[in-house]
Amino acid sequence: MHAVVVGGGIGGLAAAAGLHRVGWEVTVLERAGEFGDVGAGISLWPNAQRCLQELGVDLGDRLAVQREGGLRDPRGRRITRFDAAEFERRHGGPLAAVHRRDLIAALRDAIPAESLITDAEVTDVREDGLVRFAGGELHADLVVAADGIRSRIRRTLFPHHPEPVHSGSSAFRGVARLPYTRLSTSFGRGTEVGVLPLTGDDVYWWICYRGEPGHRPEKPPATGWHDPIPALIDATPPENVLHHDLYHLGTPLPSYTRGRIALLGDAAHAMPPFLGQGGCQALEDAVVLAHTMSAKDVEHLARYDRQRRPRSQQVARASVRMGKLGPQLTNPVAAKLRTAVLKTLPAKQAVRAGAGITSWRPPALPRTP
Repeated sequence: MHAVVVGGGIGGLAAAAGLHRVGWEVTVLERAGEFGDVGAGISLWPNAQRCLQELGVDLGDRLAVQREGGLRDPRGRRITRFDAAEFERRHGGPLAAVHRRDLIAALRDAIPAESLITDAEVTDVREDGLVRFAGGELHADLVVAADGIRSRIRRTLFPHHPEPVHSGSSAFRGVARLPYTRLSTSFGRGTEVGVLPLTGDDVYWWICYRGEPGHRPEKPPATGWHDPIPALIDATPPENVLHHDLYHLGTPLPSYTRGRIALLGDAAHAMPPFLGQGGCQALEDAVVLAHTMSAKDVEHLARYDRQRRPRSQQVARASVRMGKLGPQLTNPVAAKLRTAVLKTLPAKQAVRAGAGITSWRPPALPRTP
């Protein structure tokens, strides 16, 4: 059985690794000249870490487990403390982070090198499994559409479905080297600033702010924020500072499958980043798809849709709600009330948020020799 995966990002490579693990022949078509991921860091919640374990992907010392930090106000005053032990107990594992390039490299290493094809932009996909791309065509038993938020395959399968919509926010992101930096998230009016330590003294930082699409300020809006935020921005070369308008699939898809095609990751359920679950949900998709297809019967593909669509769309809706309560809250009275409420939460209770999402466990993948 042969699967063609369109897209070589986190979701596509994870799907290929999972299918290869359960005995499929895989081919990954990536339109870029090399496999990589435009991005800085990524948080790996326990649900994502368990998926990587099922895929046989070990990040080793590239995984940065978060042990201390907390929520702060723009001046740096503590609102809540991050209780790592309670977090691990409630969520079934630690909160961790990794550089996106390291995650991509680890997923790529789980796939035979001869299965990876670059400079292969897909031009046409049919429901019977025919895939045409720059350089040829392939006939597949299964096609995995992991071609991102602007998925051409999704547009082909659902030509009348609404396009992704702007979330109301944009974001700056970067990685700087700054030793002894701790995990922190800070809310201002319509703004969120995150600091997430990686390995080797690297630190992933982001500033999410309310803004119109298509407009990029000259520099990140960080005036007046507490240390180490100004230092992190100053330590990041300007050419390495990323800026993106944040879009999501505002109207849920009616199905993640058509014929021999399965949509996965952002192509299926692009969500805003306010819960840090976009990449994590793509990893869940990959493991469930591999488990479903371990029987090597494409007739079972509907099971993937039944298992993944309700959960991933629920997480997407929760992410939108979190944005409205967090980085998109602009009313000054509501923002002060939010801070006051958060200050009353004991550390053990504060880390319970999201446990219903992150405690999810993937199905066990059969091991094919």
